[in-house]
Amino acid sequence: MATNPVPQFPAGFLWGVSTSAHQIEGATELREPSVWDAFTAEPGRVKDGSTAAVACDHYHRYREDVALLTGLGVDAYRFSISWPRVRSPEGLGFYDRLVDELCAAGVRPVPTLFHWDLPVGLDWLERDTAARFADHVAVVAERLGDRVPKWITLNEPAEHTLLGHALGIHAPGGQLLFDALPVAHHQLLAHGLAVRALRAAGATDVGIANSHGPTWPASRESADVEAADFYDILLNRLFADPLLLGEYPAGLGELMPGDVASDLKVIAEPVDWYGINYYAPTRVGAPQGAEIEFGGVRLPAELPFSVREIEGVPVTDFGWPVVPEGLTELLTGFRDRYGDRLPPVVITENGCSYEGLDDQARIAYLDGHVRALHAALAAGVDVRGYFVWSLLDNFEWAEGYARRFGLVHVDHETLERTPKASYRWFREMLRAQG
Repeated sequence: MATNPVPQFPAGFLWGVSTSAHQIEGATELREPSVWDAFTAEPGRVKDGSTAAVACDHYHRYREDVALLTGLGVDAYRFSISWPRVRSPEGLGFYDRLVDELCAAGVRPVPTLFHWDLPVGLDWLERDTAARFADHVAVVAERLGDRVPKWITLNEPAEHTLLGHALGIHAPGGQLLFDALPVAHHQLLAHGLAVRALRAAGATDVGIANSHGPTWPASRESADVEAADFYDILLNRLFADPLLLGEYPAGLGELMPGDVASDLKVIAEPVDWYGINYYAPTRVGAPQGAEIEFGGVRLPAELPFSVREIEGVPVTDFGWPVVPEGLTELLTGFRDRYGDRLPPVVITENGCSYEGLDDQARIAYLDGHVRALHAALAAGVDVRGYFVWSLLDNFEWAEGYARRFGLVHVDHETLERTPKASYRWFREMLRAQG
């Protein structure tokens, strides 16, 4: 465990933890089905054959989980609102109760309005889904807006596009490769329409949670540099440039459907802050002509790049490299690239998968990343908050229950919650911040 105290962050810096509805709520019989319900029902889609039918049963145990938040001492709780649950007869009642419980506990609710659990019957390949999402957002904001000050429109549209529609690893299981680009465009359009819907409801603190990480060329050879540049455009700039600059990277706009120029005016609706989910850099080189598996993701040979191992660094139990300084590099790079077009930044996810209750490796991971975040602040990046992924061990998508990202251990048989050593470390770190 690190012994040197974490540097002091500015007064008012927002500390929190994150979860998502499909991964923790359970109670699937009390809502409409999502594309993830359909996906996990297909044999072979989830590595351990599990589903999120029960998950952590947060739907019934939310008071216990809010008590864990209170004991942790966080300022805020980032959760997601299930679109299929909002469409069910019980509707928003659960989120009413959860938000009330959070407010009573002095924990700021920070809901994400879409975290991958699309209702069955909707499809991001269709433009109309963006308009339907804006209608959903308006319904939620009308019901909860009197108690919710801070909103997130979408979570990780890049991963949802790549893993769910291009490679078929996540729901809904599409294997469209570059024909999945309309999914990216329609999600970005949905974000812009959601910002407008939230503004119409009086919201003044709106952001998005985009995933980003530095891209490192495998070598200085031109083929590796070009492949890394392409990967960086596809996974980083494709989802940041339209929001922050009002334009797609060169060559991509003409691949998108519809009246792209008009859509970009919606996509670029100003946000109050920009959320970044950071886990690791990616080392990228020229294609190697063979399918490879990297970090639990199988990449087909026909992609114009290959992902390589980052040597000489520790890895998590998921096989992800641990590179805290990559967070500093990412944030200073964003500041340099986008300048005054970059609003204040919030780290909306950062975390790791390790086994065990005495999770010293997770403590080292979090300690390193919090220090890297402070280094970015010291370098002049306007960062306003940090959320750990995740509060609870949960249903980790196509990995099922094989990965444990939580500060709190969940026994998936009994559902008993047990705070880990990392929970106690984070609690003491927050106390030291004052």
